[in-house]
Amino acid sequence: MLDLDKALADIAAIRSQIARDAEFRGYGPMTVAATGALALAAGVIQAIWLPDPADAIAGYLALWIGTATLSVILVGIEMVARSRRIHRGLADEMVYVATEQFIPAGVAGALLTFVLFRFAPQALWMLPGLWQIIFSLGFFASCRTLPRAMFGVGVWYLAAGLVCVALASQAHILSPWAMALPFAIGQFYMAGVLYWWVGESYAEN
Repeated sequence: MLDLDKALADIAAIRSQIARDAEFRGYGPMTVAATGALALAAGVIQAIWLPDPADAIAGYLALWIGTATLSVILVGIEMVARSRRIHRGLADEMVYVATEQFIPAGVAGALLTFVLFRFAPQALWMLPGLWQIIFSLGFFASCRTLPRAMFGVGVWYLAAGLVCVALASQAHILSPWAMALPFAIGQFYMAGVLYWWVGESYAEN
């Protein structure tokens, strides 16, 4: 019995290592592009219904956290479905590895948002830039299982986040475009990498 347990553990370890070394193909370009469109839509909604987000910070957070949550759900559903088609027997391990790499950044972003909202509301103007910087760190963590050109997407989010913090430091304004444009461009960039750098077969599988 002990030998069987050890053999099963060894097999699980081998499968996990294979998943960590293989290229993850669970992201679909159309769904990733759709999340960029969602960011633009959220920017328009904020510009129309939240012209002064500093006086409606709960609404601002609800809008962008809701947009991020919807994007994660859309990407997650397709990620699982594509992995089962493409990675087959390793689908669960591949999805776990891809998710695991983003979890620390996601948790850090959520905790940072809570701390600023609860204890330092005067610093909330930094949130768009900080969210982009944190997202870039999660992206860099997952780059080794993605096409090499994806590194550029991480660089984009890091640079955009730093620029957003620098520009907002003068007026301390939560501009809708400080979120909408960087995330829309970043997601469209990612969708382009998925489609063109890897080829049409990546998009169609």
